Amino acid sequence: MTNSVQYSTFETEFRVRPDDIDMFQHVHNSKYFDYVLAARYDQMERCYGMAMEKFMERGFGWVVRTAHVDYKRALTMGDYFIVKTGIETIDDKGCRVKFSITNKVTNKICCDGWFDYTMIDMATGRGARIPEDIIEHYLK
Repeated sequence: MTNSVQYSTFETEFRVRPDDIDMFQHVHNSKYFDYVLAARYDQMERCYGMAMEKFMERGFGWVVRTAHVDYKRALTMGDYFIVKTGIETIDDKGCRVKFSITNKVTNKICCDGWFDYTMIDMATGRGARIPEDIIEHYLK
């Protein structure tokens, strides 16, 4: 994957909901994945101007191939937090999206990491080459 270009990062704010809490009274680890995916969905439309629906209209989708999360401190009931994401690298088959989740009140990172996404052809479910116009769209 190419890494010579700097890409924009964007932020989305959320609040911990009661159904996010596990038996230890903090956010269950799996919810952090949900937060990143929800932020990307929001940011694709609001910030990049290319909603997931536009990919689907062209017959494409994005799937997570690999995810790495480094948990640092817990979020708890009612916490407001910021999910910051941005493309780190992109090539003709996929992209790596880096992220951090920060507690809004303490301004401390709760977790960070990255997701490797692969573009798929919705008709076949197999990997697809990312069209050049889509790669160029993310360079803007």
